[in-house]
Amino acid sequence: MPITHQLLAVFVALIWGTNFVFIELGLNDLPPFLFASLRFAFAALPLVFFLPRPKVPWRYLIAYGVFIGFGQFGLLFWVMGSHISPGLASLVIQVQAVFTILLALMLFKETIRWPQIAALAVSFAGILLIAVQGNTDATPIGLAVILIAALSWAAGNLVVKRSGKVHIIAFLAWSSLFAVPPLALMSYYLEGPTLITQSLASATWHPWAIVLWQTIGNTLIGYGLWNLLLQRHAAALVAPWALLVPVFGMAASGVFLYEAMPWWKWVAAILIIAGLVINLRSTKTPLQPINAN
Repeated sequence: MPITHQLLAVFVALIWGTNFVFIELGLNDLPPFLFASLRFAFAALPLVFFLPRPKVPWRYLIAYGVFIGFGQFGLLFWVMGSHISPGLASLVIQVQAVFTILLALMLFKETIRWPQIAALAVSFAGILLIAVQGNTDATPIGLAVILIAALSWAAGNLVVKRSGKVHIIAFLAWSSLFAVPPLALMSYYLEGPTLITQSLASATWHPWAIVLWQTIGNTLIGYGLWNLLLQRHAAALVAPWALLVPVFGMAASGVFLYEAMPWWKWVAAILIIAGLVINLRSTKTPLQPINAN
């Protein structure tokens, strides 16, 4: 990757890492699935009236909207409500980098290398430590759901790769249309019309500003640049740059939310990031692959 694209990757990691603080603050005023519904509704409207639909099959737009909108962010918002702290959420969800490689292996008949197996083992050792030590910082449900969110993010990465070179903002806007229905239905089912109405009626400028940042900063700018990088480089090369997200996320959570950082969080962070680094280095070295079949 050229230096300009590396700097873009770092910039995206900064946006996404600090975004966990904004999510936590937004959840103080809005229930999670309503919060996510508003975010993707604003990402779609009014842009879909001005940007032509990308020339990709409808199934790609639907899949990306469901994987990223509902699978990643709907579940992420829900689990951050009471099951995992922002700093740990920003850390664990980066396992998407390894999941991206494994999905490419299974779906595209790529090969897996021994270092990638080692990377997976090291990263999941960190997740196991969080499961053992987490207590109120990460419940078992929280850890399981955040891993599903990471898997959904990885699936979304591969949808972008299959879509080829398309207009990024148009792709995000049109795919966001398909994120809203499952999010809205889940909001109606779990949160109920009474809570939805009360939350919208009592919302001040503060939660609306956070929703706006989620739409413009995190979705259109962050994912716009990220998908641009995915279009131009191998997924295995781009995905590991997200390992910088927990660095920014845990630092921002500690500074602005006063999240405690005991020893086991540092060890877990080192293990997970070490696994991602092993995976990144393995994509640059011509080692003997293990056939997926």
